[in-house]
Amino acid sequence: MRARRPVVTALVVEDEPEIARLVRAYLEREGFRVEVAADGNRALESFAHLRPDVVVLDLMLPGLDGWEVCRRIREGSRAAVLMLTARDAVEDRVQGLELGADDYVTKPFSPRELVARVRAVLRRNRWGGREVLRVGELVVDFRRRRVRVSGRAVRLTHTEWRVLEALAGQPGQVLTRWQLIDRVYGESFEGFERTVDVHVKNLRQKLEPDPQQPRYVLTVHGVGYKLARSVGGAGP
Repeated sequence: MRARRPVVTALVVEDEPEIARLVRAYLEREGFRVEVAADGNRALESFAHLRPDVVVLDLMLPGLDGWEVCRRIREGSRAAVLMLTARDAVEDRVQGLELGADDYVTKPFSPRELVARVRAVLRRNRWGGREVLRVGELVVDFRRRRVRVSGRAVRLTHTEWRVLEALAGQPGQVLTRWQLIDRVYGESFEGFERTVDVHVKNLRQKLEPDPQQPRYVLTVHGVGYKLARSVGGAGP
């Protein structure tokens, strides 16, 4: 007997009834379990009991705005967040991504594109079938979004976590800068591929015993970066 696919849950936070109805209909057509909240406070209440896999979040909401909702969600959850808004300024997109959003869709939008973006951010949030990865003294807890090195807790920014998560999800596999950008920022990114180098440098400062001779986050010259499979005599 074929195993049933797990139900993926989505929380749609949108105060315009017609848009909420449209998004819900398209997601349900694709097999999602969907709940709708019309303001920021109800969104947080719904999030607490539903624990969704993905949140489609409008920014301009009554009560708490989408920025604050996203910030509070990110305090204790790694659920995918896709922001949905009429605001298209670069500064707004950057602010949303820095708060922890995974992607950004502007109104008016194609419902089919929205569903495709939702599926894309869910794919980027996978961890290769594991919940904890151990490489030497480095421990990456995907489920709890926690990192420890030699027993010491390490605090990462959201972007640093996304870079590490992408590398740790495929240890030993080289990811190009643009592949990392796609996993961290999604299609809404407008910038330079060397942006990744800054985040890798910051990661090494926090993770490596000697950032100048990294053991964990390795450079593959001319290609990109990878996370070592092991350290010590076994090599990377």
